[in-house]
Amino acid sequence: MTPPVSAPPERAVTADAPPRATFKQIRARRGLRGILPLLGPAFVAAIAYVDPGNFATNIAGGASHGYILLWVVLAANLIGMMVQTLSAKVGLATGRNLPQLCREVLPQRVSFGLWIQAELVAMATDLAEFIGAAIALNLLFGVPLFVAGLMTAVIAFGILALQVRGYRRFELVIGAMLGLILLGFLYDTLKIGADWGAVAGGLVPHFDGSYSILLACGILGATVMPHVIYLHSALTQDRVALEDEEDRQRIFRFLRLDVVLAMSIAGVVNMLMLIIAASLFFGSGLTHVDTIEGAHAGFATLVGGGAALAFACALLASGLASSSVGTYAGQVIMSGFIDRSIPLPVRRLVTMTPALIVLALGLNPTRSLVISQVVLSFGIPFALVPLIWLTSRRDVMGALVNRRPTTIVAGALAVGIIALNIFLLYETFAG
Repeated sequence: MTPPVSAPPERAVTADAPPRATFKQIRARRGLRGILPLLGPAFVAAIAYVDPGNFATNIAGGASHGYILLWVVLAANLIGMMVQTLSAKVGLATGRNLPQLCREVLPQRVSFGLWIQAELVAMATDLAEFIGAAIALNLLFGVPLFVAGLMTAVIAFGILALQVRGYRRFELVIGAMLGLILLGFLYDTLKIGADWGAVAGGLVPHFDGSYSILLACGILGATVMPHVIYLHSALTQDRVALEDEEDRQRIFRFLRLDVVLAMSIAGVVNMLMLIIAASLFFGSGLTHVDTIEGAHAGFATLVGGGAALAFACALLASGLASSSVGTYAGQVIMSGFIDRSIPLPVRRLVTMTPALIVLALGLNPTRSLVISQVVLSFGIPFALVPLIWLTSRRDVMGALVNRRPTTIVAGALAVGIIALNIFLLYETFAG
């Protein structure tokens, strides 16, 4: 038997931590002022679903197989909605984040092992995000990749420093970058056009050969990012002062709305990525386009500089935002699992070192992105399984415990994702 989780201590009010508004005070405000303060965490988490790794996967899928994998992108987004809702619920129900709960409930050795693998996941996350932003700076301004990687570190740290002035500023900047990514792909979609009949057909589940199955596994397997499972639970803990259990239940409705809105935007972006690649490259017979640089060159050649610029700007926003979110997640992971923290600049230096080594050695950036996704796939079960287990325990979650059907569906999805990742890893290394 694992010990029950005690109630979280009340947060002390200091000069650095101003009193939180209560749910009733927020809802008493008129119009959007009574809603917007309850939204935001899911928009931070959603950035991980449109990071540079998604660019590479969706472009490859659309270019090589047209619209047929569109249903996979939709399914992946729906899975992400459920997982992020469970993570958000953990912070609200317990006042703790997922790493903290793992430290309290699990044996010390198990918790320590989870921390080690989570740190490796953080490095793999930074690898994909740094390389993506560096490629964007190279495409936009011709900056050498290694220098672009250093610039990415400075800019991303500046974005993360906004937290000092309150979490809302950080959330607003990340939300604005998510909006910029969406606008970039909306522009390219309108510029390029699409066969909307074929788009509708792509929403019907089907495959076209073994390679399309492998790409589907890549899309699904890389959907649930371990670091934002940990992070989302931290973003919702102690966010609003609660006066009674009814407040908690009502806030949870807004958290679900937050997840639906943010993940819907991320889903639309991912679908537009694949639609654009299918329309432009598959439709022109350029089925070999499978790199970010190749896609950018294709935009410039086939459509024009405006489309290429929109694509590169969206990639830059994705890399910078996801890098900041990744560093934030790293702090949550360390402080939660081992109750320790280190200065952000030191943490930034440690996690970005593998990315800088890749850029300095001149290794293939897109291939490095793929490898980072393989490493990330190892971390998924270590975050997802504890999440489902903890949210199914009434002594941990109280009234917000999962309903039995929710646990069954989430468990089935976890088994499916793990199986897909095992298959993806086998195909990657066997090939």
